[in-house]
Amino acid sequence: MWTLLVSIFVFALYATAVVFSVRAAQTARTPQGAVGWVVFLVSAPIFAVPMYLFLGHHRFRGYRISRQQSERVVEGIKTFADYSRPDPSTMSVNPRPFEFLAHLPVSSGNGAQLLIDGQATFDAIFQAIDEASNYILIQFYIVRDDALGRQLQTKLIEAAKRGVHVRFMTDAVGSYGLANTYLDTMRDAGIDVADPREQRGPNFRFQLNYRNHRKTVIIDGETGFIGGHNVGVEYLGEDPHFGHWRDTHIKMTGHIVRQLQLIFTEDWHWARDEDLIDDLDWAGSEAEQDMNALLVATGPGDETETGAMMFFSAIAEAKERLWIASPYFVPDIDVMTALQHAAMRGVDVRILVPDMIDHRLPWLAAFAYFDEIRDCGVRVFRYTDGFMHQKVFVVDDTLAAVGTTNLDNRSFRLNFEAMALFFDARAALAVDHMLRADFEASYELTRSLAQQPAHIRFGAPLARLFAPIL
Repeated sequence: MWTLLVSIFVFALYATAVVFSVRAAQTARTPQGAVGWVVFLVSAPIFAVPMYLFLGHHRFRGYRISRQQSERVVEGIKTFADYSRPDPSTMSVNPRPFEFLAHLPVSSGNGAQLLIDGQATFDAIFQAIDEASNYILIQFYIVRDDALGRQLQTKLIEAAKRGVHVRFMTDAVGSYGLANTYLDTMRDAGIDVADPREQRGPNFRFQLNYRNHRKTVIIDGETGFIGGHNVGVEYLGEDPHFGHWRDTHIKMTGHIVRQLQLIFTEDWHWARDEDLIDDLDWAGSEAEQDMNALLVATGPGDETETGAMMFFSAIAEAKERLWIASPYFVPDIDVMTALQHAAMRGVDVRILVPDMIDHRLPWLAAFAYFDEIRDCGVRVFRYTDGFMHQKVFVVDDTLAAVGTTNLDNRSFRLNFEAMALFFDARAALAVDHMLRADFEASYELTRSLAQQPAHIRFGAPLARLFAPIL
């Protein structure tokens, strides 16, 4: 009897492995990923089948709001943009690839203010919350029940008491440790909370590998914030291990805020199966800075490789310089090739990464890529004044971007991300000044992998094997 049960189990296990292998071959986004999963599933099903349940990579079918609902807003934004289309003489970058990825047009009439580090970011966000009169849309990947988290909670409750409709959302994985009492306190105060533990999708499909990594605050459809900060005291530099936390957010006004708002409504619709379109303001006003801008949201619900293609498009546009700051550097082969080619054609390509470790695997894996890009002329800088977490790039003097997308496969293919792109010399100059200060707090990597300590020499190639999920 026992032998029969074992035989049935083994047969079922291999049958499941075969089914998953076929599915992996059909749905993996790269040939390497497909081959890796098929070999793993067939050769070691007892380990591979459970891992595939958690890590198997499929698109999020139906993530976006059905276009009977959202197309009204998309068309409205496009129509409104027809009246605010940029003067061609102000656009030295071809916007078409970025517009294709965003499914939205570049518009003029936008404003931007860089917020460098946590104090400036949360001072600006809290002031905006205090000034809200109609509604607040707020979403962070990580929210902690610490001093900063409770300050945010208090601000939102005070806004709700003023009659402001507050909608709050966080990610189930990022905020795994957030106590139910934190959310219950806000619900009791009248805040509309999308409980991460009850949302559709990853919780019910074992797909915990997918994460909504966006950090969004929208006030009355007029002011928007996006960037690298989450809600926790470490983002204020108060963690004794990390010390100074180097990060960047951006405060936005103008049409780009309504684009960011559209992305929030899609996230909210997925989390709550609720359409917010008729409840929000889509008219708004223009900013005096009159910058050209576009919000590019990417994620596994897209039919194309939007995350990697956004970086590829930016790299392809660079003629003189391309500076990228990212806490992780685990790019796919297309982005690697684009970076190498840019450097070979004479572009000043610089990659700024932290010297300090927060997640060891991606930190180690990055060393397996550095030699390849440095051999082609890319310069790698390692930030030493605490931990650097910003997601920023600047192309020539014409394009600057701030948002949530890291330069790694996880951001490219597994996470829901968003980047604010400003096609404006003033925005590029602001990011230029910021990154020059960061380079001053860094050292340039000159040692090859073979010259690194043993734990890096041997650990980096092994860590690189996990690149598809890092």
